[in-house]
Amino acid sequence: MGPDLLSAVLIGGMVAGILDIGAAAAINRKGPLAILRGIASGLLGPKALKGGALASASGFLLQLAMSVVIAAIYGLASLWLPILARMWIATGLAYGVGVFVVMTYIVVPLSVAPSRPLPGISKIAKDLLAMLGFGLIIAYAVHRASV
Repeated sequence: MGPDLLSAVLIGGMVAGILDIGAAAAINRKGPLAILRGIASGLLGPKALKGGALASASGFLLQLAMSVVIAAIYGLASLWLPILARMWIATGLAYGVGVFVVMTYIVVPLSVAPSRPLPGISKIAKDLLAMLGFGLIIAYAVHRASV
């Protein structure tokens, strides 16, 4: 991975991750700190939901780390499949769907976060829309690095 692609992965991942916190806050009608504690609960368990600044900071670092890893996967894949960088809108949207599926149906259920009731179609649609944006941000960053 060259320096341009590395920068794209870091910047794209961090921008997508930070905006995702805001999207989650809006979708769930909660403040960003509550969202960050929810993220931390995936690693620390239910006690993180009642945590303070340390739990929120842990959630923020976890969010950024996951977002950069997700961006790195796309960035590395673009080295083998240059179409990912060229057709960044279509592939970014597809990647967003993939991220949504993996996070919603594999990562979160396997985490130690407290279980939640099954979401309705409206919540699923809003979460999916947020992940489409997430995928587009990462794909655009990788695209710009390849130009």
